[in-house]
Amino acid sequence: MQTHEIRKRFLEHFIAAGHTEVPSASLVLEDPNLLFVNAGMVPFKPYFLGQETPPYATATSIQKCVRTLDIEEVGITTRHNTFFQMAGNFSFGDYFKEGVITLAWSLLTKSVDDGGFGIDPELLWVTVYHDDDEAHDIWANKIGLPEERIQRRGMEDNYWSMGVPGPCGPCSEIFYDRGPDYGVEGGPVADEDRYIEIWNLVFMQNERGEGTGKGDFEILGPLPKKNIDTGMGIERVAFLLQGVENVYETDLLRPVIDTAEKLTGSSYGADNTSDVRFRVIADHSRTGLMLMLDGVSPSNEGRGYILRRLLRRIIRSARLLGAKGETLEALLTTARDTMLPSFPELEQNWERIRRNAVGEEQAFLRTLEAGTKLFDDAAESVRAAGGSTISGADAFTLHDTHGFPLDLTLEMASEAGLSVDEAGFKELMAEQRARAKADNRSKKRDHGDNSVYRQFLDEHPTTFTGYDNLTEESTVVGLIRDGQTVTGAEEGDEVELILDRTPLYAESGGQMADHGCFVLPNGATVDIDDVQKVGKKLWLHRGTVRGGDITAGSVGEAQVDPSWRHQAAQAHSATHLIHAALREVLGPDAVQAGSLNKPGYLRFDFSYGAQLSADQLRQVEQVTNEAVDADWTVHTTETSLQEAKAMGALALFGENYGDRVRVVEMGGPFSMELCGGTHVRHTSGIGPVAVLGESSVGSGVRRIEAYSGMDSFSYLSTERLLAEQLATEFKAPSVELPDRIAALSEKLRAAERTIQEMRSKQLLADAARHLDDAELIGTTTFLGVELPEGTQAKDLRTLANDLRGRFGAKPGVIVLTAKSDGKAPFAIAVTDAGVADGLKAGDLVKVLGPHIGGRGGGKPQLAQGSGSEPAGISAGIQAVRAELEQR
Repeated sequence: MQTHEIRKRFLEHFIAAGHTEVPSASLVLEDPNLLFVNAGMVPFKPYFLGQETPPYATATSIQKCVRTLDIEEVGITTRHNTFFQMAGNFSFGDYFKEGVITLAWSLLTKSVDDGGFGIDPELLWVTVYHDDDEAHDIWANKIGLPEERIQRRGMEDNYWSMGVPGPCGPCSEIFYDRGPDYGVEGGPVADEDRYIEIWNLVFMQNERGEGTGKGDFEILGPLPKKNIDTGMGIERVAFLLQGVENVYETDLLRPVIDTAEKLTGSSYGADNTSDVRFRVIADHSRTGLMLMLDGVSPSNEGRGYILRRLLRRIIRSARLLGAKGETLEALLTTARDTMLPSFPELEQNWERIRRNAVGEEQAFLRTLEAGTKLFDDAAESVRAAGGSTISGADAFTLHDTHGFPLDLTLEMASEAGLSVDEAGFKELMAEQRARAKADNRSKKRDHGDNSVYRQFLDEHPTTFTGYDNLTEESTVVGLIRDGQTVTGAEEGDEVELILDRTPLYAESGGQMADHGCFVLPNGATVDIDDVQKVGKKLWLHRGTVRGGDITAGSVGEAQVDPSWRHQAAQAHSATHLIHAALREVLGPDAVQAGSLNKPGYLRFDFSYGAQLSADQLRQVEQVTNEAVDADWTVHTTETSLQEAKAMGALALFGENYGDRVRVVEMGGPFSMELCGGTHVRHTSGIGPVAVLGESSVGSGVRRIEAYSGMDSFSYLSTERLLAEQLATEFKAPSVELPDRIAALSEKLRAAERTIQEMRSKQLLADAARHLDDAELIGTTTFLGVELPEGTQAKDLRTLANDLRGRFGAKPGVIVLTAKSDGKAPFAIAVTDAGVADGLKAGDLVKVLGPHIGGRGGGKPQLAQGSGSEPAGISAGIQAVRAELEQR
């Protein structure tokens, strides 16, 4: 049974049982505790936590998940993937243990002809929590499972929680017996390689307290409602139903391994080391593909760093298997083809994904070249010291700082007849992981943070009226001060105001919150400078009480600052036009990756793999302003998500849209996006748009900044004044300024080159004079000179080479340095006779460097570098002199 068929049967089974199908959320959600969605229940957390009321009593979904806690272990076992699909069914106070157990058993054992998986009931075992007699009795009496195939386990195995205070409860896990060829008898408690877990049924009935481990927490008491959360691993069920050995041999991953065999010339199944590398390639290719589908781009931090690690491990593994050139495009193409039946959106996003992957691979291949040079330097140092082992610290620096994988370091060390201190490397890696985990724990937040708002979420959700009104008569349904509900507030108090109705826009979708006020009949006012949403339906108005007291239940008027709203709407509408202009100029793969809109200013991030040329940037600005000049009416429509996508509306990565969405359209097909922000009524209302420039904000992501409205006018006016001043200075029309400035710049560069050439000639002419300062130390002639301030590094190198030649065939050392722009560049030269006598320029750098706060390197005959402490030049030269005296 193919994987997409397994997905289809799961969903149809629960839909037929009355569940609402919920599409998979993006892998990237705004959750302070998660880099990626890592479990099927994550999108439903607000319902389980009581922060929001679910719109349905039961639901089913197949959620995309990524877990990357132990990336280095992937491929070593054959049961785990970084990306996986978690099929689940959920009950929010509806059915409980008997209902979920019956539904699960029915799907697993029902015949294929009847829509089930057709699994032989004799192959299924279950575990229950050690004192969960209710679940045990359902399995034994309702389902009829023999007593010997129901096993009880403790908290570590059969009790679930989120890892922080919140909902928890016992669970029952379903296992599949693969037979005696795969391990010993005795059920899951005896062997989880033979007995494979396929489904976890969580009975969410309690609330847990503080604690750190899986079983190290207190059970505080029962939840108000008993809920169900289940997770069935699609990949695990697939390999069992397809009759293959493990998840890497299913219809989703085996084709990627086949492609890797063709690219590398190696064979899967030849030996364990190679097999692990093939599995890494297959797993990471699919995970990288799905992360990029959801808008993640390679970078050096956060989610982008995880993606970068995955892609580089693919490249590294393919290289170790024998690949010579680029591999990512072919591997990801195969991964795409296997996933298309379940994720057709891969097709329309393919070019963006391909471009990101290819760009990352090309950059990493350059990194490998640089890493090879660093490795060679480390190996040379080891040999020079008479050693045979590259230190764990050097291997860790190559890995952590330069992205050079340990496997390649080991391989190259072996080829060079050296070993690597793997224990030292692993110790440093363990320290780094411990720091990362500690940092991650420190960032986790208790899920009880929003408890003060729960009563308002259900009883008093806020009605937003700001699309049509800038003022609204409103009732104060809640006052929050210092995180606590209060009945009143006085002059000077900072409060969070909850209103039944509001025209003030809450920060969302990149648009900053409205500023405004809430005015009461008694003359009191709350100056509002921030508005935030809780649970997508409660508006928190944050501000300061002025001119009197305010009490809960008061009726007043909420007012938006009209100037703030107008300018913010201009910027937000301009953002839509710039997005459309970028897609027109660069193509449909220039997709939004983030934005910020505030009065008069916008910042727009988009996926694109190259810097924009000046002409492209000019075109984007022109197309945007042509759209402004067209005076298109801005239409907004509320419709279903499915209908909006059918209309061609663009949706943003990482956004979790509801069933009803708002479509903002400008100029028909020119710009049509899902957006909940505020906008001008006609594009001409945006005013001029001035693009300030574009820059990189990470691998594959660019940023455009621009002004709109009067801010744009002010900027352009200042630029015009500057151009007029330059035109007066140059006595030329402004249109001729670029050529005049270019000509002047070239004259300055030519003059600088002439001065530099004269300085170099003068230095060489003084070379003979410097020879008079040389002294004999033993059999070695030594010359240490601090040259005039401002001498450049390349002049030092030139002069050092010249003096080295003048020393002739005798052993000699030349140290030249100078003060230049607060630094201390230097060059050290050693004659061939000096090198033969055991002297190396690189070794002498280590003597000079500490005195001037510098480092450097090069060949035995010539090394150079720079220091940050020029005051130590004299001491550094004397240190080199002393080193020679001690030989």
